Amino acid sequence: MTEARVLSGIEFARAGDEGSHPLLLDLYLPGPEGGAAPRPAVVHFHGGGWRVGERSSLGPVLDGFGISAFEKLTDAGFVVASADYRLSHEAHFPAQLHDAKAAVRWLRNHAADYNVDPDRIYAWGDSAGGHLASLVGLTANAGGADADAAVAAVAAWYPPTDLGRMAEQSLPAAVARADDPGSREELLVGAVLTDEPAKAAAASPISYASRSAPPFFLAHGTADRFVPPTQSASLAAALEGAGAAVELLLIEDADHMWILPDHSQAAAEKAMGATVSFFLRQSRPPDTQAT
Repeated sequence: MTEARVLSGIEFARAGDEGSHPLLLDLYLPGPEGGAAPRPAVVHFHGGGWRVGERSSLGPVLDGFGISAFEKLTDAGFVVASADYRLSHEAHFPAQLHDAKAAVRWLRNHAADYNVDPDRIYAWGDSAGGHLASLVGLTANAGGADADAAVAAVAAWYPPTDLGRMAEQSLPAAVARADDPGSREELLVGAVLTDEPAKAAAASPISYASRSAPPFFLAHGTADRFVPPTQSASLAAALEGAGAAVELLLIEDADHMWILPDHSQAAAEKAMGATVSFFLRQSRPPDTQAT
């Protein structure tokens, strides 16, 4: 294991009226640095239905398992930035996406300060954070005005990807549906989804699937009662159909936050291991990624 350093509470942007809302990130740095080549980096966005959550957490269940996700990435040689974004009671979409892109921009602009390779910055998120990571990957034009917010790959755990179809795709045992009054999704866009299909589409990663997408890794449990597993499968199909590189991992019987019927952490460990492996493969030179 490496001796990682953690730099907590770095302000990367200000948002809201007249920049009154400071946005913070925590930076996890592998050690020792000692003249090493610039490192790949992962920007992480937390879950919590865009309503709650903390940048230091992957949710209460995974925290309870004691899986040190950021440490696993720093052990593998990655710098990790876990960033805040405005929650839905503070601002409606697309504020959250603007904040997520600001975190990527900050890391790229400070790459030399933290020995980061600006061409190997990736996005990762769980649930609502997976939704934002996906949007960052799909809407930042690597060759245009938004190039400083582009990422070279995306990993998303159980992300909402098609808000307009979430309700119809819900499993029979669902405990939360996008068409519930005051659902997380409606609070995000500030409207009833069926009344504002354009807003739902604008906030849906699947709307932006194209051949120019960076490589994607999508992971979902087949028993997810909060975000239907078809949400990941549909985005994977759209990306594949567009000619983009995508990997889909469906974990049988796993609910949201990788809860299994036997309450073991096997699904969480499988997802975490596959995520680290995906980023390691992306961080290698192109001629070695298949090995």
